[in-house]
Amino acid sequence: MAMLWKFMRVAKYSKTALSPKVKVRGIPTHSRHSSSKSVPSDFAASAPCSNTVELLGKSYPQDDYSNVTEKILSKVGKNLHNRKHHPLWLIKEQVKEHFYKHYLGRRGTPLFSVYDGLSPVVTVQQNFDSLLIPQNHASRRKEDNYYLNREHMLRAHTSAHQWDLIHSGLDAFLAVGDVYRRDTIDNTHYPVFHQMEGVRLFSCHELFSSIKDGEGLQLFEQGHRTAHKQECHTMEAVRLVEFNLKQVLTKLMTHIFGDGLQVRWVDCYFPFTHPSFEMEINFQGEWMEVLGCGVMEQQLVNSAGAQDKIGWAFGLGLERLAMILYDIPDIRLFWSEDERFLKQFIGPHIWQKIKFQPLSRYPPLINDISFWLPSETYSQNDFYDLVRSIGGDLIEKVVLLDEFAHPKTKKVSHCYRIVYRHPERTLTQDE
Repeated sequence: MAMLWKFMRVAKYSKTALSPKVKVRGIPTHSRHSSSKSVPSDFAASAPCSNTVELLGKSYPQDDYSNVTEKILSKVGKNLHNRKHHPLWLIKEQVKEHFYKHYLGRRGTPLFSVYDGLSPVVTVQQNFDSLLIPQNHASRRKEDNYYLNREHMLRAHTSAHQWDLIHSGLDAFLAVGDVYRRDTIDNTHYPVFHQMEGVRLFSCHELFSSIKDGEGLQLFEQGHRTAHKQECHTMEAVRLVEFNLKQVLTKLMTHIFGDGLQVRWVDCYFPFTHPSFEMEINFQGEWMEVLGCGVMEQQLVNSAGAQDKIGWAFGLGLERLAMILYDIPDIRLFWSEDERFLKQFIGPHIWQKIKFQPLSRYPPLINDISFWLPSETYSQNDFYDLVRSIGGDLIEKVVLLDEFAHPKTKKVSHCYRIVYRHPERTLTQDE
């Protein structure tokens, strides 16, 4: 799925821990070209104290918006996408090599710059405001993001770097990095994952130079916004940008998944592109969403100082592609240090055909837990963060089994099922 951008589109998005006063009861249920340096993983973060969070050598004062957990802080600086032979590194390198090889500048050098070491700590302005995301948009909610404080946060998408990179003068780049979102717990969701952002801007000459009799064509006009274009774009410019975008992405996915790949485009909405699309591929007989993309909102491009250009942008999730390509069944495996997992991805070249061989499948251990909700501000992601903080990657899945509202007190209780599974041994109920 287009994880980078879907977060901005879906209406339903999900304090870091339950109140220490909340009473719970557990019930065992045995029978039922890279120019940026990567952030180092050593000493990347320290546990938050009462007033500040120390992260990547900087101190961030805490306030009523601070909700990042120690478990999440421990992931900052791991940089799985830069770890050689890791499956996420393989996907990143495949995409990078494809763009380096097929898109060259005037002097024969790669057209696209690659930035894979940008700090995951961004401002709220970078993560939301610069992308034209409305103040009341659901994607800003505290329940769905990791805030250091009201001004700073762990980026929710690599799109947070779009404005800065364009403002620096770049018109073709890929930005890769770890992103952070509070989310449900299952085999396809994890609070930290990795994304790649692609942006390409065109001047009038670059866009129309290959068009016969295209000298009189223009990028901009004073018109009306329709389902197919922005009010300031000419239809000719939008059609060419859209065609180029879809052609670039189709070539990329065909290069990764093989010739004969079936592709389809679904119209959708993102705050920072119009028109906008989701790309789906038919892989092994099943249609799968792989990325989001679109023609960049001209207001964003103009504010970054590229008023004379028009462009496209796309965002894709590295885990999504790796799980499809290598048949990896559980997103937690990307964080595994088990050599039986990691050695499977060491090969003579990045295009080596690899099919993940499952590790020994140890049995799950299941517990149910129920509790009264502590306040009206509670969200399910509060509980998921608490579970992850305590159980870590032993937690395979958490499911809401039941919800009960007391007829007199109106208090609400939830009952969750927690599925534990260790990748290397059998867990015991005592543990």
